[in-house]
Amino acid sequence: MSKREFQTEVNQLLQLIVHSLYSHPEIFLRELISNASDALDKLRHLTLTDDAYKSLPFNPRIDLELDETNSTLTIADTGIGMNEEDLISHLGTIARSGTKNFLAQLSGDAKKDSNLIGQFGVGFYSAFMVADRIEVVSRKAGEDQAWRWISDGKTGFEIEPAERSVAGTTILLHFNEEGKQYANSWRLMEVVKKYSNHIAFPIFLTYDKSQWNEAEKKSDKVRTTEQVNAASALWRRPKSELTDDDYKELYKSISGDSQDPLFWFHTRAEGNLDYTTLFYIPAKAPLDLYQAEYKVGVKLYVKRVFIMDDAKELLPPYLRFVRGIIDSEDLPLNVSREILQQNRVLTSIRTASVKKILSELKNIAENQPEKYLEFIAEYNRPLKEGLYSDYANRELLLDLIRFKSTKVEGLTSLADVKTRMKAGQKSLYYITGGSESLLRTSPLLEIYKKKDIEVLILDDEVDEIVFSGVDKYADIDLKAINKASTSDDLKDETAAEADSAEALKPLLEKLKATLGDRVKDVRASVRLADSPSCIVTDEEEPSPQLLQMLRAMGQKDIPTPKPTLEINPDHEIVKKLLGRSDDSVTQDAAWLLFDQALLMEGVPLPDPAAFVQRLNRVLTHSI
Repeated sequence: MSKREFQTEVNQLLQLIVHSLYSHPEIFLRELISNASDALDKLRHLTLTDDAYKSLPFNPRIDLELDETNSTLTIADTGIGMNEEDLISHLGTIARSGTKNFLAQLSGDAKKDSNLIGQFGVGFYSAFMVADRIEVVSRKAGEDQAWRWISDGKTGFEIEPAERSVAGTTILLHFNEEGKQYANSWRLMEVVKKYSNHIAFPIFLTYDKSQWNEAEKKSDKVRTTEQVNAASALWRRPKSELTDDDYKELYKSISGDSQDPLFWFHTRAEGNLDYTTLFYIPAKAPLDLYQAEYKVGVKLYVKRVFIMDDAKELLPPYLRFVRGIIDSEDLPLNVSREILQQNRVLTSIRTASVKKILSELKNIAENQPEKYLEFIAEYNRPLKEGLYSDYANRELLLDLIRFKSTKVEGLTSLADVKTRMKAGQKSLYYITGGSESLLRTSPLLEIYKKKDIEVLILDDEVDEIVFSGVDKYADIDLKAINKASTSDDLKDETAAEADSAEALKPLLEKLKATLGDRVKDVRASVRLADSPSCIVTDEEEPSPQLLQMLRAMGQKDIPTPKPTLEINPDHEIVKKLLGRSDDSVTQDAAWLLFDQALLMEGVPLPDPAAFVQRLNRVLTHSI
C-alpha cells in the first residue's frame, strides 16, 4: 500500500468544503451520481465507436446500497472506471488549471461559494462533508487490475491493488455525525428524486424495507432493491410532459450550478435534420466567462448517446455562457472534434441554434423587460462580442444589447433611442473611450446637449473595438462623436465654421507651430459649447484610451496616431489669445489647451512636470 499526500490546492479545497462552503450537504449525492453518469456516458460511447471496446459488456446502472446499522452508503457504477494513475490524478490533484483559480475566486459568502464547486469539477470532495472516511474501488474498462483509494479527507490518501468483477467504480462512504441523516432510505430517495431523477441510466437503491408480517402481527425488515429514478433522456420528452422543476433539476445536474437558471429554450426539429436542443441561461455569469480556456457549457449527444462536453464548435464563443444539450439523429457516433469543425450537419444545427437563442432572448426582452434586465446585467458584454464576430446576426444583436444614455436613467435599447430622435435628426450618436463618469463630463457632449440630441455612453472596454465596425442600425447611421468627421446634425454650426476658421487663422497657425508633431491639425471646433478645447481622432484610428488598452495587452509596436486639437472660437480664453501678441503666453496656452483636452479624455500626460510649470507661469501672469 502506498501513502500519498494531497496536492496543496486539494487540502485547501477540502478545508473550505468541509468547514464553510456547502449550505446543503445533500448535494454530495447529486455530485457522486453525476460523476457515475458521466463514467457510464464515456464507456457507452467507446463501446459504440472504438473497436477495442466493442466486445466489452455494457450493462449501465448506478447502484446505491444503504447499511443503516453501520451508517455506510455505497455508490457503484458500471462505467469507464479508473486505474491507479487516474485515481491519483482525479482524486489527489486538481488537474484543470482553471480549477486552481477557484480558490482565488471565493468571496467568503458560503451560499455563493457553494455554487462554484460543481462548476469547477471538484464535486467528489463534497462527500467529505458527510463522511469521515471514503473508500473508492475502481477498475478501468479494458484492464484486469482494480485499485482501492482510501482517505479521511485530511492528510492524504492510500492506494493499493484490489479486486472488482467488472469495470466501473464503487465508492463507500462511512458517514460522520453530519452524514448520519442520510443513512435513511426515505431521505436518500427524496434526494435522488430531487436532483437526479432525469439521469438517463437506472439508479437502484438497496435497503431494508419495512413490511408487515400478518402472521406474526409485526413489521419485518426485508432487503429490497428498487429503481428510484425515471431514467429517461428528459430533453427527448415532449415539453407538455415536463414541469419547471424537471427542467431546473436537469440544469443543475449538467451545469454544476445550485441556482435556478434564468431561462431555458427547448426545441425539437424534424425535417431535413432531426435534432433536439435544450439551452439554459444561468442566473449568474460563469466565473471563467472571460478566460481564454473557458469551460464549454453544451453537451453533444448523438441518438441519446453522450459524445463530448468540451467541443467549442457547438456554439460561437460569444454564447459561451449558454448551458445545455444538443442531441442529433444525423451525426455519426464516432464524430471527433476535428470532424465537427467542418461537419455540415453540425454547422446547420449551430446556425439554427444561435438564431433560436437570440430570437428567444428578443421575445423575453419584449414581453418580460424586467427579467431581461437581469440577463443584461450578466451578459451584455458577450453579446457585444457577437457584433464583432457574427455578422449574420448583427441586426438581432443590436436589438438585444442595452446602452447607457445621456437622456434616460438606467439602460436603453437602440429601438427606443430611435423613437426619441429629434425631427430631422440624421444619425444616432455614441461616445467611447473611458469610464462612465469621464464620458458624461466630456466636452464633446456639449453641443449635443445644447441641441437636445441623445448620445449613448459606451464605457465598456470592448465598445470602441466592437462599434468601430458597426456603421448602421436599421437604416440609420451610427456615429462616434469623438471622431474627427463632423455630423450632419451640426450643419448649422458647420456653416459658421469657415468664418470662425478665417478669423482664427493666425492663432491656429501659432498653436499648430507650438504643438508641432504632437497633433495632426489645430482647427476651430463646431462641437464645443462651454469648454475651450477638445481632441478628436480620425475615423480609422484608435483613440488614446484604446491605444493604452492595446499596449497593456502587449501590442507595444502600435504607432501613436496624432490627434486633432479643436478649439472653441466663442470661449473667452480663445478670444483673449487672439488679441495677444506675447508669443510666450500663447505657447504656454497652446500646451495647456492640449493637455487639458487630454486630461478630459482620461489620457495620462506624458510630461506632468512641464504641465505644472506652464500652469504656474500662466497663474503668475493672471494674479
